[in-house]
Amino acid sequence: MPGPTLDIVETDQNLPAKADVVIVGGGIIGISTALFLAERGIDVVLCEKGVPGAEQSSRNWGWVRVMGRDEREIPLAIEALKIWDTLDARVRGETGFRRSGILYISENETDIANRDAWLAMARPYGVDSRQIGAEETEALMPGANIRYQGALHTPSDGRAEPQKAVPAIVAGARRAGARILSGCAVRGIERQAGRISAVVTEMGRIETSGVVVAGGAWSRLLLKGLGIRLPQLKVRNTVLRTSAVPGGPEGAGATGSYAYRKRLDGGYTIADGGANLHPVVPDSFAFFRDFQPARKAEGDSVQVGLSAQSWRELFEIGAVPLDRPGAFERHRVLDPQPDQHSVLRAFDAAREALPSLREARVQQVWAGLIDVTPDAVPVISTIETQPGLIIATGFSGHGFGIGPGAGHLVADLVTGQKPIVDPAPFRFSRFSDGTPITIAPPV
Repeated sequence: MPGPTLDIVETDQNLPAKADVVIVGGGIIGISTALFLAERGIDVVLCEKGVPGAEQSSRNWGWVRVMGRDEREIPLAIEALKIWDTLDARVRGETGFRRSGILYISENETDIANRDAWLAMARPYGVDSRQIGAEETEALMPGANIRYQGALHTPSDGRAEPQKAVPAIVAGARRAGARILSGCAVRGIERQAGRISAVVTEMGRIETSGVVVAGGAWSRLLLKGLGIRLPQLKVRNTVLRTSAVPGGPEGAGATGSYAYRKRLDGGYTIADGGANLHPVVPDSFAFFRDFQPARKAEGDSVQVGLSAQSWRELFEIGAVPLDRPGAFERHRVLDPQPDQHSVLRAFDAAREALPSLREARVQQVWAGLIDVTPDAVPVISTIETQPGLIIATGFSGHGFGIGPGAGHLVADLVTGQKPIVDPAPFRFSRFSDGTPITIAPPV
């Protein structure tokens, strides 16, 4: 099952012998980091084992939001939205970003109470979210066939095009001086005298004193080679793309049975936020205790089962010498089998509620693997025991919208500049320093 088609963009061909910083991973986090570092005059090289943006960065819903976020993420989400506003001009490309608003649709009193609680927490941050009634909700869902109780509405939130955004940022980063290598898997990281000294790729070795690991679902495996225990698992979500249809909501919204997002091409992205699969892999057992609070909080929204990923990882437990190909080269792009049943059920629910979608036809269905942490908050952090190493991973399904802000923060950490937001909530040490794992309540 092929994934979504990305805009075509040129990358670099020649492996440099050295660089100030090497970024591992060409998703939106890594590419945004490369952009901000290159703009600051840093000699930066990004290595992507497959195609930039081909995994979760192009397979997500395309939402860009502050609404509903964990309090720890709100400041970064606010800064990310500001960057999205200027990103097209900055990279001289089209990311598809539009501030078209997002709705969390309320179907019952529990929904309304959950959203009231989130609003009370979020108001000090200056969000423009508010609870709206049935009539305003109808106006934002033209022709809706169901009268909902209301919604939590954030008009300043937006949407962008996952298949366009990373290629556009790649082009902008290269224009700023970054070197972006596709089809160049990083096999491991070398150290001398306790510090980063080089990365070893399938194309050769790059001398460097700084490495950013932004490998998404692959970060755990790469860091394991450095003896770093990163509690991170994977969750599969499935997305559907429709043909263009006239009318319909301009923004994005979600209920308990479906989520929608208007696309730049006039169609819609449809998904079900409650139909997620955690494929059982060896790390499921290694991190069983770490993820216990998350399992209790998730309820039925994440199912557990076997998949092709389960068997694949079973045979990739052992270390591979850096002079031999390994898992990073055998699996260039994670392309899991989608859950056709759940996403078609969500599509039926969306068409029942929104008659404008009844003429829409399914154009493509795909799935992606989301990199999740025990508290569903990313790691954006230096590592005390590994001078020169920064981790930016575990975005738990929030990485696309937050991506440009995260890239700015990583660049701040690399260069020692004043961080765009306080990085403390994202520190890696929270998983080992006795900090309780807390899960944000449902919104």
